[in-house]
Amino acid sequence: MLIIMKKGSTPDETARVSDAVRALGREPERVVVAGRDAIAALGGGAPLDAGRFEAMSGVHHVVPLAPPYRLAAREARPAGTVIRVGGSTIGGGSLFVVAGPCAVESEEQIVATARLMKHAGANALRGGAYKPRSSPYSFQGLGPEGLKLLVRAREASGLPIVSEAVDDASLDLVAEHADVVQIGARNMHNGALLKRAGRLRKPVLLKRGIAASLDDLLMAAEYILDQGNGDVVLCERGIRTFSQHSRFTLDLSLVPAAQAASHLPIFVDPSHAVGRRDRVAPMARAAVAAGADGVIFEVHPDPDEALSDGRQALQPQEAAELITQLREIAAVLGRKTEVAR
Repeated sequence: MLIIMKKGSTPDETARVSDAVRALGREPERVVVAGRDAIAALGGGAPLDAGRFEAMSGVHHVVPLAPPYRLAAREARPAGTVIRVGGSTIGGGSLFVVAGPCAVESEEQIVATARLMKHAGANALRGGAYKPRSSPYSFQGLGPEGLKLLVRAREASGLPIVSEAVDDASLDLVAEHADVVQIGARNMHNGALLKRAGRLRKPVLLKRGIAASLDDLLMAAEYILDQGNGDVVLCERGIRTFSQHSRFTLDLSLVPAAQAASHLPIFVDPSHAVGRRDRVAPMARAAVAAGADGVIFEVHPDPDEALSDGRQALQPQEAAELITQLREIAAVLGRKTEVAR
């Protein structure tokens, strides 16, 4: 951290800032920046609170010299994080594809979808037992019964399960039944839930909030990493902008930016971003071309009858064709294209 003093600041003000830096276990070093006195806070430890110093008399502003996320930063693991899920890997140059319905509706629906997606070459099955919805009158999921049906789908297909937790109670249940626990966009800022997810010993798929910056997303991941769970996957799922042509704006520039800033793998969810079936495949293909470690999208045996987000769910045959295309794009880029065994 570099603390830049105001022009005309007094020696006493500078000394008080130096003492405050020293009290926090850092070594203050006097420097000059653009003609102003400044103090560099040197040494390791947790990031300092910039706001604390900016409120001190004589301080002009504070410039961070390192990102506030230590554990999620690329420097913490330069080779990148690789996570094993089922018979496939996330990260390490491989492409991981997750497909399935927005919500679990019945045993017939989820088992049929799982078998079709296994045959199509997906690596994992997605399915929501708990569904946080914009309207309280919309289908909210089957809860514990939905998790049991997901287990049956895993037994029938061999595909590992990705499912969302929405609160403390569902987190425990999802962790008990699923192979990957999803923390959705609405809960990306829920520090208490993130800490509990960090105490799990299962991978966590963390979705970007609809108004979150990259730093916000990585700080949310830091909550999980700080509790000892290093198996975190980031996920871009669209952000709120002024655009009217799509539900959200899919920010594919986040993919290379996140890969430069962090060692954590990053997925893209085109379904929730575009909100329309005919636009899912183009954005999924673009995500792989941009270097995403994985893609997660929605598919339903009968989208027109789906209880949740049928408008953005692919038909099974469309999903199978898309998975083939994604693997072809990955192969052109020299990526590994593992399939679930």
